[in-house]
Amino acid sequence: MIRLEKRRQPSTFWSAMAPLLAVLLTMIVGGAMFAALGVDPVAAIRTIFWDPLFNPQFASYSRPQLLVKAGPLILIAIGLSLGFRAGVWNIGAEGQYIMGAICGAGAGLIFYPSESVLIFPLMVIAGGLGGWAWAMIPALFKTRFGTNEILVSLMLVYVAESILASVSSGLLRNPEGMGFPGSRNLAQWDASANRELISGTGMHWGVVAAFIAVILAYVLLSRHILGFQVRLSGAAPKAARLAGVSPARIVIFCLGTAGALVGAAGLFEVAGPAGQISIDFNSGYGFTAIIVAFLGRLHPVGILFAGLLMALTYIGGELAQLMLGVPGASIQLFQGMLLFFLLGVDVFTHYRLRPTAREAA
Repeated sequence: MIRLEKRRQPSTFWSAMAPLLAVLLTMIVGGAMFAALGVDPVAAIRTIFWDPLFNPQFASYSRPQLLVKAGPLILIAIGLSLGFRAGVWNIGAEGQYIMGAICGAGAGLIFYPSESVLIFPLMVIAGGLGGWAWAMIPALFKTRFGTNEILVSLMLVYVAESILASVSSGLLRNPEGMGFPGSRNLAQWDASANRELISGTGMHWGVVAAFIAVILAYVLLSRHILGFQVRLSGAAPKAARLAGVSPARIVIFCLGTAGALVGAAGLFEVAGPAGQISIDFNSGYGFTAIIVAFLGRLHPVGILFAGLLMALTYIGGELAQLMLGVPGASIQLFQGMLLFFLLGVDVFTHYRLRPTAREAA
């Protein structure tokens, strides 16, 4: 007989090895899934992880896209990780991402066709405020009425999607679009375009913001008293309260900061790669960033590398669909396996397997 025995202290070895082992298990089980779909598993794994970076036929296009895809994932995951460390479970980042894009795009379109250099900074501020305001709804409900932030934030995603469909066909619809839903193309309007800063690299302001967020989050969590309070609230809530840490303050800070970062990510995306507000603007980054946050162990530097890895699965997945005919849903399942196996393997960080003698009849 085998049982799980709780460790006195979390295992440092398993904490470091869990993400690597989760990636390995994802490749093995994902390969089996591709084989069941009639696709060569070795070719599929190579196409997803190797070809976008090292195949000369695709690398010139894929490498710049790595930063384009990773930027919003890292920015969103950094915001979510602060709450997760404090035990504040913001699952509604997708809604905050949508509202940030809507508010940021709307703030810019008010001034169309002006070419003022102040328009893009205004859009960034409006996008961050839009995400912040949407995150404040579950924050206030939790602090005032004790509601569950998981349910409230998640349900607000569907409200945000309905608002997105409404403004795409109404308030923000392009008057020169012949009646089709969707706003003007922000990427083609110089004042609002989030263009590449260095040609051929994929580096735009959203990527810069993601790197800055990584640095600031690291400093906050390792050098600032507020970061200590965030970590203490998640590790020992009772001790945090005895130490004078206000639970309501931590909830508002974590959800508000996450909402602002997520909303800004939505604006950077709609003003750059996406280009316009449309019915299908949201691409699931808000949910995928949850995987990135946990794969990076809720650590800013880990999230940076996890975001790049997840971005690679996006690019490689698109390449596998094109070259091998792999179904798009299988790529989403492949990404989901990362979180599934990470959570499974993570059990050994806090527990060890112990053999037990079988009891006599």
